Amino acid sequence: MSASAPVRPGGRVPAGESAPPTGHRPHRRPRGLVGGVLLLVGVVLLPLGLAAVRARTELTETDGYVAAVAPLAGNAAVQEAVVDEVTDGVMAHVRLDGLLKAVPRAERPAVRRHFTRGIRQYVTRQVRQVVTGHGFPAMWNGVHRTAHRTLDGSLTAPGRSAVTLDLTPVVERVRGQLSHNGIGLDVVRRVPTAGARIVLLKAPDVPRVRALYDLVHTGARLLPPAAALCLAGGLLLVRRRRRALIGAGAGCAAAAGLLAMALALLRRRTLDALPAMVSRPAADAYADALTDPLLTGVWLLIGAGTLTAALAAGGPQAARALRARLAARGAGGS
Repeated sequence: MSASAPVRPGGRVPAGESAPPTGHRPHRRPRGLVGGVLLLVGVVLLPLGLAAVRARTELTETDGYVAAVAPLAGNAAVQEAVVDEVTDGVMAHVRLDGLLKAVPRAERPAVRRHFTRGIRQYVTRQVRQVVTGHGFPAMWNGVHRTAHRTLDGSLTAPGRSAVTLDLTPVVERVRGQLSHNGIGLDVVRRVPTAGARIVLLKAPDVPRVRALYDLVHTGARLLPPAAALCLAGGLLLVRRRRRALIGAGAGCAAAAGLLAMALALLRRRTLDALPAMVSRPAADAYADALTDPLLTGVWLLIGAGTLTAALAAGGPQAARALRARLAARGAGGS
């Protein structure tokens, strides 16, 4: 018995005196507080780790990036943007001065516009045949593979040099198309080998993207295990694990929802900042291709968190009912 809290016969404690503390009670509150903090940290880190892993895949893994953009070879908006870019590259080297010498000086502007429009329409048709042809997907993948390797080299090495999407293979195929169809006017000879390039990353932006690259690379390595350890440690430390599971599941779903909203806001601001010359439909298609896998993971995380919270709230009966339903579906399918 504690000397500060004598107990009278019958087990009663004198008025104004507190009951003696039990052996474990002083340690329960700090332990539960630490567990709650760990759960909160894990809930925040889990969606951030998911985003970092996906970003690392696209920034550092060439195969993952090429696989993400490969379907764009059949996207109509992207094809039209490539057609416009390559046609502009070809038309920049078309010269009509020799033809216009026999035309009166006053009529030359109108004749120049007429011939230029006709030649552009013809070149556009030839470029579109190449871009919509069976061999374009292979060219598209090769162009992006080269561009991604250039990007990876720019981000891992010092210095700042612009990263471009080199459409030389497409221009070469167009040169062959024009030569085969015989356009005349010596267009084929005038078109250079490197006829069209699309700037993916300007030189002044390289240091900022390099810092983001380093942050993503580190986060993808550290955040997922840190989130898992925090969630596991928090569940082990808290007393009421059922309530903790409800909170952790709901928190993960809410954090993933906030990440989805942040991605949507970032996507809109990035697209709005593009120059007017960039095709907005093609940029939308690129953004969708690069962010859809991440959004799929975010929605899966929202579903998993919501399901975890619902099962914990329903208790063992809900878990048994779900297992029975899944087993019934499996037996019916077999």
